[in-house]
Amino acid sequence: MIDKRTIEKVLTEQLEELAVLKESSLCPRDEESQVDFDSGLAQVVIGVRRSGKSILCHNVLMKLGEKFAYADFDDERFKDLTSDDLDNVLEVLYKINGDFKVLLLDEIQNVDGWHLFVNRLLRKKMRIMITGSNAKLLSAELATYLTGRHEPIVLYPFSFKEFCLYKKVDTDKMTTSAEGFRRAAFDEYMQQGGFPELMKIKNHTKYIGTLVDNILKRDIEKRYKIKYRLAFENIAQHLLNVSPATMDFTELSNLVGLKSVHTTENYVKYLNEAYLIKLLQKYSPKSKKRIYDNKVYTIDVALMSEREGTLAGDNLGWRLETLVYIELLRRKTPLEQDVFYYKKRPESEECDFVVCKKNKVLQAIQVCYDITEDKTRKREINGLISAAKGTKCTDLLLITDHERADIEGQGYKIAIRPAYEWMLEK
Repeated sequence: MIDKRTIEKVLTEQLEELAVLKESSLCPRDEESQVDFDSGLAQVVIGVRRSGKSILCHNVLMKLGEKFAYADFDDERFKDLTSDDLDNVLEVLYKINGDFKVLLLDEIQNVDGWHLFVNRLLRKKMRIMITGSNAKLLSAELATYLTGRHEPIVLYPFSFKEFCLYKKVDTDKMTTSAEGFRRAAFDEYMQQGGFPELMKIKNHTKYIGTLVDNILKRDIEKRYKIKYRLAFENIAQHLLNVSPATMDFTELSNLVGLKSVHTTENYVKYLNEAYLIKLLQKYSPKSKKRIYDNKVYTIDVALMSEREGTLAGDNLGWRLETLVYIELLRRKTPLEQDVFYYKKRPESEECDFVVCKKNKVLQAIQVCYDITEDKTRKREINGLISAAKGTKCTDLLLITDHERADIEGQGYKIAIRPAYEWMLEK
């Protein structure tokens, strides 16, 4: 056990850091609206490392206007903390904060047995927020640990709207100059991505390399006791290099020298749970057909190129497709809507995304950076129309870099919109 004096020293210093944070201008996040303390459930903010989870929590709690307590368990002085110490942590929090009914626990999954402590506080009507980057917290084990007593809130890196807000780019004015500034900001966003700390540092490659390394080694290898670490890391780097792409687990196993396809499937699942990548299933009313031919996307476009040895080019089409997919997850998941891709065989006509509510397809979305060439334009429109025919969907959208139009094809109305405009829709 850690003595109370050490616990008090750490928590007092964290309280002082929090006071400094309160004086800072923090970028608001759309996901703040998903926090519901009236539910009586623990509000668990999850997502990739360095996406701004702690800042979101502090934003919410400072706007709440009530006294709250805070403990960060990612502090190296807490590395030997056990569940037996958590009551002492709570005692010290009362000592230095006074009475409180709201508690923010940052990276508490570092403490074995943390869920018993949290469940006990929830039974006492304490309102609790939890953040975590560790695959242990992000996995299905969370549901087991808190047994229906939690509400997950997924936070991704900055959306384009949040990127503009941070950069002080006007998103409302319709003047020529404002439009130009938004387009320039989107070009920057396409290359840099949305990790908040990349806005302030120059060496992006070192930052992203360290981030990926921490996710692989600390969040996954350590927790899941990965046996074939080199093969696992090669899988991760390869998927980041080739995304977006359709996966073949047998091919992937052969590529890294793993004899077991099942092991490869588990490794990819861990990467998905840690939010380093996100998988996309193929649309089909039949469940067994949705299991195969998953596509893989990086959680942020920075991961596609800002790593050593990627040999990545501009890949503007892939970047745009990735940004649209992550934006769809931001918007549709809270609405309990699902996203798939559509592919018709044997013609191989493909539509990048179809948005579903239960068994109804609400919208089909095609993404293409540049449709000025007739061949490209025809291919993308045919993919949309194929999805419309195959799913009986009539809301068709084609997202491009800059074109805006409303057209008809084979009796279907298709809206063509520039990505920066679609990203800023209310």
